[in-house]
Amino acid sequence: EVQLVEAGGGLVQPGGSLRLSCAASGCTFSPSTMNWVRQAPGKGLEWVSGINSDGRTYYAAFVKGRFTISRDNAKNTVDLQMNSLNVEDTAVYYCETGSWRGQGTRVTVSW
Repeated sequence: EVQLVEAGGGLVQPGGSLRLSCAASGCTFSPSTMNWVRQAPGKGLEWVSGINSDGRTYYAAFVKGRFTISRDNAKNTVDLQMNSLNVEDTAVYYCETGSWRGQGTRVTVSW
């Protein structure tokens, strides 16, 4: 069974930074495309960023230039470095691969 465990969320002021991490187990990590998605309060799931097995990265327009996704195939982890956070980034962030999604980590951007 695939397990994805996210960590790193919390409360941060606008303009601040957070680094999210996702640890994967039970799957063949290296060939897998990994994605981060988020769900803001009262809204649906929204794709944020993805990284292919070859390290190619993709970003939603609203995070491009602020967020950086990376992966460590030796550790089976994928990280999301989030800079210049704003209140609209407040959401629960989930790690996804295929049809699997973790439990999420909450990010709150507020004064």
